[in-house]
Amino acid sequence: MALPKLETPTYTMVIPSTQKEIKYRPFLVKEEKVLLLAMQEDTPAATHQAVLDLVKACTFGEVGEMDDPMFDIEYAFIKIRQKSISETVTVQLLCPDDKKTYVEVDIDLEDVMVLMDKDHKTNCSLGNDSNGNEVILELSYPSVRSTLKANEEKNSVESIFYMIKECIAEIHFGEDIYNKVDITDQDLDEFIDSLTQDQFANLQEFFETMPKLKHEVDIVNPNTNVESTVTLEGLSDFLD
Repeated sequence: MALPKLETPTYTMVIPSTQKEIKYRPFLVKEEKVLLLAMQEDTPAATHQAVLDLVKACTFGEVGEMDDPMFDIEYAFIKIRQKSISETVTVQLLCPDDKKTYVEVDIDLEDVMVLMDKDHKTNCSLGNDSNGNEVILELSYPSVRSTLKANEEKNSVESIFYMIKECIAEIHFGEDIYNKVDITDQDLDEFIDSLTQDQFANLQEFFETMPKLKHEVDIVNPNTNVESTVTLEGLSDFLD
């Protein structure tokens, strides 16, 4: 006689990028096993794929694609882990004052949120072109796919420029709109290379103020009694 199926509870969360409320469940033993094996492999690609597969299964397919914003995946995983294992996670934090002492801290996952600067915008004005048309970039958030690809770049400068290219969705010259899919890589490279320092700084502001999984923790160095604030950012900081 077959064993009866166990009931798995469901919860709700709000996806940061869309503000859509979705259902999710805790992960199962078989899913945790795959994640642990991937983390033992210790490669970003393996770990991210395991996290994606787990999130997709636990959100019933609502989240978990390579083209989803990275911060959506990170937030969803934190919420799933919270209901699967524990409301808290213990991490080892390096004290900034001496840069050698580590302090063990328990983080309440309920307090971990995706934070966004109040002045953040998904478009960037580059001023006017030679014909007097305002040039505006419409930008999309870094996806899991583009984040992994950028991390593969050995040169940090190349990584930055790759991510910028990936996040440009449209370029507006006044009423004329150029969609990313219609622009060649060469033309896009030449466009970015032609930006002035001020225009490039305006573009970088999008990345500096965009939503991020972030949490600040106050710690005290037991050797020096110096109090510091440490910022945890991105999923890897919470998987210590």
